[in-house]
Parts: sequence; C-alpha cells; structure tokens
Amino acid sequence: MAKIVTLGEIMLRLSPEGNDRFIQSDHFRIIPGGGEANVAVSAANYGHEAYFVSKLPDHEIGQIAVNALRRYGVHTEFIARGGDRVGLYYAETGASMRPSKVIYDRANSSIAEADASDFDFDAIMEGAQWFHWSGITPAISDKAAELTKLACQAAKRHGVTVSVDLNFRKKLWTSEKAISVMRPLMEYVDVCIGNEEDAHLCLGFEPDADVEGGKTDASGYYNIFKGMMKEFGFKYVASTLRESFSATHNGWKALIYDGKNFYESKHYDVNPIIDRVGGGDSFSAGLIHGLLTKPTQGEALEFAVAASALKHTIPGDFNLVSPAEVESLAGGNVSGRVQR
Repeated sequence: MAKIVTLGEIMLRLSPEGNDRFIQSDHFRIIPGGGEANVAVSAANYGHEAYFVSKLPDHEIGQIAVNALRRYGVHTEFIARGGDRVGLYYAETGASMRPSKVIYDRANSSIAEADASDFDFDAIMEGAQWFHWSGITPAISDKAAELTKLACQAAKRHGVTVSVDLNFRKKLWTSEKAISVMRPLMEYVDVCIGNEEDAHLCLGFEPDADVEGGKTDASGYYNIFKGMMKEFGFKYVASTLRESFSATHNGWKALIYDGKNFYESKHYDVNPIIDRVGGGDSFSAGLIHGLLTKPTQGEALEFAVAASALKHTIPGDFNLVSPAEVESLAGGNVSGRVQR
C-alpha cells in the first residue's frame, strides 16, 4: 500500500449528548477530529501508511489528539510538539428541520503559530505517493498558509501526487483572502475536490455555465470541471453533490472528470444521518484510495461515495470502516441487515 501524507489541524470537538442543545448541556463529549486528520484515519483503515503532520502542545490535552490518531494506526512521528493550545470546536447535532451548529474556538492554536523550522518536509515526503491538504489549513493563519506552500513544494520535488479539498470556511477567512492564497497553490495540485461554490469562493473561478448555488445538476458540472481543468491544469476534478432534505435526511452522489471522461456515481439516500461531520473528508480519503488502487476513475469514485455514505452513519469525525464494508455497499448491498 501507499505512503499517504496529510497536513492540517486536529482539534477536540466538544459535543452535547445525542441531540441535546448547547444551552441544556452540563457536560460535553470529547471527540478528536479535523479535516486532514480524518483523511489520515481513513487511509490507515484502508491499509495505507498514513502520516498526519501538525503541531500540538506538549501536554496531556495535546496527547489526547495524538493518541486518537495512534489508536487507528496513523503515524504521528512528524507531529511537532509545542505551543500553547489545541484548537477546539463545539458541535451541536441537529435533527429534522433544526440544523447542526458549529462554534469554533481555535485561535492561536499550536499549528496556527507553527514555524517552518518545526518540520523537515523533504524527510516527510520521502517515499510518499500522495499528499493531501484542504483549504482549511491555509485559512488557519498566514504561518499555516506558508507551511502548506512549503509542503506542496516538497511534495513536487519528490514526485508526490497532490490533492486538495477546497473546503471554503467563511468563519476562518474572506473569499478575497482565500483567492489570494489558494490560487497560487493550485500549480502544485493534481486532484481538485470541490463544488462550484468552493471554486468560486476559494479560486475566484467563474464557471462558463448557468449555475445557481446548490441547484446545479450533474450535467452542469461537465462544463464547470472542463473550465477548472483548463484554467488550473488539474489531472482530476471531483465534487460531491448533497441534497439536503433535512438535518437527518440527505441525498448523496459525486462526479469526476479526468479531461476525457465525465463520470457520475450512483445516488445514495442517507436517512437517518447519525453524524455528517467528516463526510467530505471521508469522500476525499475514499477517492485517494480509489485512484491509487482501482483501474478506472469510475470505480475510484464509487468507492469514495460509498465510503462517505457510510460515514454519515458513524458518530464522531473519523470514518471507521474497512475496505470490505465499503466494497459491499458500492457493490449494491444497501439492506443494512445483520451480517452473520
């Protein structure tokens, strides 16, 4: 299997029990997670040598996050230790017409204040096949944006495939700031994951297609993907398409384009959703695994969509599924019957 590297922030998610609201809770569960950490855990579950790169405080609270990654087989030797705090976020799980809610408390975290001297990116990328990051990482701070650039440059020096999940977060930065940072980073990217809204807000990409936010149908994405590939030179462009009927009922499918063929996955009706946090990350990880191990982009995409559909049924940020479970669902076993 492949050596897969991810770079980002792992946080501690504090959540009420079940569907309780923040204001009625007198205790929270601690659930470690974060975009690229979630991808690393999935990659490890699929049998890859997964490495997560970050910086965490050298105290017990930082160790909670490190131990969570080790528990699922992620390599943590490239996590720098130091700084003052672990980023936190509070997540309230919605239901029916009440949406889920997230409140961040992540300013001045260790990775936000990390320096280039904390990492030897050439050593980190040595022997790697894949490097993944998301638009959340450079949004954390200017220092984190510089780390992202240095990691991408090292990846290219070592012939590593680079993927990005655009993942625009309006609570972390403005579209103008995102465009100024993200556009130059696209020269290093081989595989771009993100919908037309992410491409517009992160890259300033103006699609030559008649689109309306959230209502773009699959056929409309063909021209969007072609335009993105022409402008940025990606080898693959992919996106999930979520239909949000309620907080606990979503439709889910995805699309991919390799410059020649446009492929649309099967559609999943996810109802009820147990926890959708990390759904996009589970798609990214499934796509990475698929593109590394499957003969066609269509088979890679079907694996990714099935993996992310399953993630919606699992509490927490991590997608704790085996390749066999994903293959079973991708192959059409959607009954949910007890496996005896």
